[in-house]
Amino acid sequence: MDDVLFDRIVRPAMYRLAYHDPEVVHERTVTLLSRAGTALRPISKLYRTNDPAHVLGLTFPNRIGLAAGMDKNGRALHAWPALGFGFVEVGTVTRHPQPGNPKPRLYSLPATDAVINRMGFNNEGAQALADRLAAHGKPAVPLGISIGKSKVTPLDEAVEDYRFSLRALHPYADYFAINVSSPNTPGLRALQDKAALAELLAELRKTGAELGGNTPLLVKVAPDLTDDALAELLEVCLDHGVAGIIATNTTLSREGIAPSEAALASETGGLSGRPLTKRSAEVVRFVHEKTEGKLPIIGVGGILGPDDARRMLDAGASLVQIYTGFALHGPGLVRRVGRGLAAR
Repeated sequence: MDDVLFDRIVRPAMYRLAYHDPEVVHERTVTLLSRAGTALRPISKLYRTNDPAHVLGLTFPNRIGLAAGMDKNGRALHAWPALGFGFVEVGTVTRHPQPGNPKPRLYSLPATDAVINRMGFNNEGAQALADRLAAHGKPAVPLGISIGKSKVTPLDEAVEDYRFSLRALHPYADYFAINVSSPNTPGLRALQDKAALAELLAELRKTGAELGGNTPLLVKVAPDLTDDALAELLEVCLDHGVAGIIATNTTLSREGIAPSEAALASETGGLSGRPLTKRSAEVVRFVHEKTEGKLPIIGVGGILGPDDARRMLDAGASLVQIYTGFALHGPGLVRRVGRGLAAR
């Protein structure tokens, strides 16, 4: 689907039918794709790019992944590859099912090319995702699973929350993303601190070994960390055998919001999309240089075209992920980015 067609006709129609509620648009999109499933395979020729990459001991058909948050519960896993994605990350899921924060909690900022969300890890729980994967199988591309802390779980019991999800989903994940950086679960970002992160990673590595596998563990970092805090986090990751870094999560900053949408800047939650483009690439470059290229990086944040994705790779990323750009501009963006990277 052409980007102009999507932007001028399809997206406005979707929003009108949903009474301009972006969460309703999101839910209907995932529901439609879940029902379509493998029936979408014939259109994969339109969107998919063959540009194999070997990262994390895995083979990716191309470097473009669907970021966590779009398909939290893994409902449309067999549809995403047909829309051009070379890998899919589901979640973030938690040990306990939870409804997330009160609505409204998702705001579209089309003039800014951005989204503000405070979803709060709304999901059906790790066991429900495991049951769905057992029943319906994995997608035809590598599957990442993002795991986080349940809101009801005290911070000093967070490790067991993550361990439960790791155990439940271990048979299905090609990699795990350890989400300690969402701004929408109270106290979660404290797990990025040196001592807390060291304990968490040590226990997850131990649990993975007990399960008899070496599924890669990646840590997802916030764009709001100072250089000193990020350097300390990377030291912990290297010390505990982390396989890679995902940079970055959403930001609490409100820089870059268009004047016409300034009223939405007061909404709490994480900002994603165009305002993150520069900062995410900066974090990717910092991680790459600080680790001397020892940790593979998945770059995510503000990728709305091929040039943004190329800058991520130039900064040191091995793979990229898209979420807000896809939500705002449709699958044509995946095709354009894929072809742009293949021609790089």
